[in-house]
This record gives sequence, structure tokens and C-alpha cells, in this order.
Amino acid sequence: MLYLTLRQYEYVCAIGRHGSLSAAALRLNVSQPALSNALTRVESHLGYPLFSRRRGAPMALTPQGRKFIEEAEALLNRAALLEDSKQPVAGESRLRLGCFIDLAPFLLAQSLHHLRKALPDIVLTHGVETFEGLIAGLIDGKYDFALTYDLGMDAGFSCRKLFDSTPRALLSADHPLARADQVSLAELAKYPLILSKEGLSAQHVLGLFRRKALHPTISHRAESLEIQRSLAAHGEGVGISYASPESGYSYDQVHLLSLPISDRDATEAVVLARHGTGPTDPLITTAERALIVLLQRE
Repeated sequence: MLYLTLRQYEYVCAIGRHGSLSAAALRLNVSQPALSNALTRVESHLGYPLFSRRRGAPMALTPQGRKFIEEAEALLNRAALLEDSKQPVAGESRLRLGCFIDLAPFLLAQSLHHLRKALPDIVLTHGVETFEGLIAGLIDGKYDFALTYDLGMDAGFSCRKLFDSTPRALLSADHPLARADQVSLAELAKYPLILSKEGLSAQHVLGLFRRKALHPTISHRAESLEIQRSLAAHGEGVGISYASPESGYSYDQVHLLSLPISDRDATEAVVLARHGTGPTDPLITTAERALIVLLQRE
């Protein structure tokens, strides 16, 4: 016996596609209560929510909801074939990878390439975000998993460590510390810092200093890693970054030094994260294993 009708599947898919009851109702030319009743019936039957509902925010699919709608759309397309054999079948398996913005130039392309080789039949998409964007995207189901630092995530996330990242100090060629092989946080605290404008990143770096009772001044908050590197190269302060290219020059071709920070407790883990701590979709598990084989370092 079928407990859900194709019409209910259609209504729920429309809500997911258009992002709200009002937009879906307008598109389908039905009333909002009809859509709301269908959604309540489907979620009640399934036993879990398909959408996260937050006051003042648009409806966003949960990870389970995104998977359900993919399968429901495939079902609707196959049902349509019974009426029109010329209509194509949609609903391919999909994976969505998120990546922290500073890590993306180093990890994203090789990860996408490796996943497409390991899982050639999937539709793979990606997004590049700040920490806050990644966390919200994982919670709302925008991303299945993400490459990021282990920052800002609570016990509701599952994280697999890939490798440790050591922060580096970005200095101009004539900086007083330029002759050193490595530098400590205590030495850097004597000079103005160039921090990221991204909130969690800046808080983390300042936290490293505060744990040692150090209170450096801040000269700039840079919108991107390359702006931070350029400001440091021109002597506007000391940049601190966990992800910095090996090139000894900024984009505007000014000589730049990148020295490792010697404090061992400043090391931060790069992780493969997803929302939820229990079993997940087998496709996501396979993709996670492929990325771990590619990126995990001893």
C-alpha cells in the first residue's frame, strides 16, 4: 500500500525547489495550506523533518530532506515516463562539497578531480565559503561535507582529521625579524598584526596570543589571503596565515617572507567535516573515504 501520493511528493519537491511555501504555491497555482498539509503529512509519515525552520529565515532543506527530494524527483520523473515515453529521467546521485575559502586554492581542485575519478556516475558540485557559511551550509544541507579547519564546530558535527597545519608569519623583506628561521608568538606580539576579516579566523589567531597573556595591536583586517600577503610585503604589519603559497612574492611582485611559527600549540587540524555523528548515506561514506586516501597525511 502507498501511504504517500504522487501529488504529495510533487508538493514537497516544489517547496524544496522554490525555497518557500508561498513561492511553491504560486508556481503550482495551489493554496499554501494545501502545501503545508502535504508537507506535514510527509514528514509525519517519514518521522523526520525535511526542512529546517528558523524564524525570519527561508526554509532550508535538511541533509535528509535533500536526499528525500532527490529520490522523490527521480520517482516523479519515472512516473511521468508512464504517460510520456519521450520525457527524460532525472534524479542522478549528487554530492555537494564545501571548502573553506583560504584552503580552496590548495585542496579544492584536486579533491574534485579525485572524486570524479572515484565516483564517475555522480553529479558533483562545490561551494567556497567562510567558516560561518560552511557551518550553516552543513546544517541546512547545502553541503554534504566540507574541507575546513576544526574551528567553530560543536559535538553535532563529525570531523575526520586530514593533517595538521602550522601557521606562518608573513613579513616584508626588511622586517626586523626577517633574518630568523622561525618566530614565536611572543616575538610577533611586538609588531602590528594583519588579520583576516573573517570573524572566526581572526578570533582564533587572537586567542593564540591571549592564551600566552599577549595582547598585540591590529593594523589591518584583510578581505582575502592575497590582500593580507600584499599588505605584509609592503610593511603594513605581520600577517598570520595557516594557508599561504610557497611563492616569495605577493601578487604585485613585492618580495615576501613566510616564516613558520614555532609555538607547538598553534598548530591547527584540517578536517573533513559533515553535520551529524551517526551513520550517513553510503555514497557520502564512499566519497569521504576517497578524500581521506587523497589528503590524509601521516
